[in-house]
Amino acid sequence: MTEYATIRFEKTGAVATLTLARPKELNPLDERTVAELHDGLDRIEADPEIELLVLKGEGRAFSAGGDLKRALERSADPQWLAAMGTELRRLLGRLESSELIVIAVVSGLCVAGGIELLLACDVIIAAAEARFSDGHLNFSLLPGAGGTQRLPRAIGPLRAKELLLTARFFDGREAAALGLATYCVPAADIDGKLQELTGSLLQKSFSSRRAIKHLVNRGMQGSLPEGLQLEAAYVLKYESTHPDAREGLAAFVAKRPPKFRSRKED
Repeated sequence: MTEYATIRFEKTGAVATLTLARPKELNPLDERTVAELHDGLDRIEADPEIELLVLKGEGRAFSAGGDLKRALERSADPQWLAAMGTELRRLLGRLESSELIVIAVVSGLCVAGGIELLLACDVIIAAAEARFSDGHLNFSLLPGAGGTQRLPRAIGPLRAKELLLTARFFDGREAAALGLATYCVPAADIDGKLQELTGSLLQKSFSSRRAIKHLVNRGMQGSLPEGLQLEAAYVLKYESTHPDAREGLAAFVAKRPPKFRSRKED
């Protein structure tokens, strides 16, 4: 794909932005959108200058989740359901395992599959006025892209079950209090917060950002002793061999700004 019908791709320096761009339909995650997001990720992964990825939604929604009209049309087709679910889960897995830090920006409605998309990201900036709900049970549907698995790991099983079972709405303030959003700011300040965050992250070395994401995500898949063993082995190798680790120490001792390697150099 070279032109997109459902998303926008933008690049500013080391930051790439993928924007869900069907505002009239509240940015649904249908087959075309998921395919275009995969293509966007392909472009980003092939560009060594890109170090951060931002996900946004155009208009008054981040994403209202799946296209329910389309789902009704194909509800009796298990092959379509399986293929759609597989591609969406593969997309979220790619975001979760990407070496880039993925930042989601939610300034409007975020429902059902939209929340599942958020859960695959590393940092979530929510407007205080944003509206969240895992609305699957309102239609006797079930989260099928990780909602029943990632949400409890993010906010704990009791809170996750309450949100999943009631399908109630909550705002950005509560999302942050629950641990579903990293930051909560007024809608008018959300662009400034994003700029502040990306600027701060880009001052850190790419290699250390990648390591933190890997260690946290991989460590959460096993027991604490397994995670500690993983961390110890990774840190020993990194700090004894990676040029950025030595550069960070040398810069501190010399009282100068560090000069870290970029992604294309790593």
